[in-house]
Amino acid sequence: MRLEKTAFIFPGQGSQYAGMGLEICENFEQAEKTFFEADKALNYPISKLCFHGPEEDLKLTYNTQPALLTVSTAIWEILKDNNIEPEAVAGHSLGEYSALVCAGVIPFKDAVKIVRKRGEFMQDAVPVGMGKMAAVLNLPFEKVEEVINSVKEEGKVLSVANINSPAQIVIAGHADIVEKAMGALKEAGARRVVELPVSAPFHCELMKPARENLAPFIDEVEFKKPAYRFYSNVTATSIDNPDEIKERLKEQITSPVKWAQLIENMIEDGIDTFVEIGAGRVLSGLVRKIDRGVNILNIEDMSSLEKFLRFINE
Repeated sequence: MRLEKTAFIFPGQGSQYAGMGLEICENFEQAEKTFFEADKALNYPISKLCFHGPEEDLKLTYNTQPALLTVSTAIWEILKDNNIEPEAVAGHSLGEYSALVCAGVIPFKDAVKIVRKRGEFMQDAVPVGMGKMAAVLNLPFEKVEEVINSVKEEGKVLSVANINSPAQIVIAGHADIVEKAMGALKEAGARRVVELPVSAPFHCELMKPARENLAPFIDEVEFKKPAYRFYSNVTATSIDNPDEIKERLKEQITSPVKWAQLIENMIEDGIDTFVEIGAGRVLSGLVRKIDRGVNILNIEDMSSLEKFLRFINE
């Protein structure tokens, strides 16, 4: 059953928690197979980390990324087994890999290895403490850009990393210049400016070594044409050429995630229902801030799966 006007969206880092995927795995053989496949591909018990933690190990970028991908894919496998398909897919940052697995662009066993490397390279790109990220709340994008340009210093990286919703923009760069920008953004009228508890400054030029190191791992995997409309973080539009998807996936590491524009474009293209597949409800909250008129559901455990099934059968 192809769900018309429905997009499956996949979460990225920050959504993880110990216990994610456990209930789904205990109830569905397809999910159990996905976790087994991940453990085998990584030669590491990522399933145990998803189900039981500890949280401090789960928070390490090179663990978080394959863990979230595995949980999202396990849930997708259940839906696929029941012939439930979307019209379009997208993922936030790391979630883009989950979306590509869902769309049949890359096999899961390859994706889980790539994101493990992606996590390692992103963590190693910048020494701990050298970079920072901060969320800017309730300040228009143009104003954020204006403030950033006014405090920029030569030789220092400072840029917009995520445009999550009209009311939430994330900046990233060298720690000292990000701190300086945080003060200036508060003065410019931001309701709040909050430092994010992340281990590295993602989606900015400081991630260039990670992009260069990851490129050959992406290149060695064959990408297929997506089975559903796939929307890219970098362009915020749908793309279906496998070679272009590869290039955008490499670019994504150093480019801003244009999530708000991406969701707006999906809605403009006819999508009216969004289903977040995987841990947490971070994306559901962001979509709600972008457009309150759409249907928003999530699937992360048995109760949310049952609610979703009731919704599509109404």
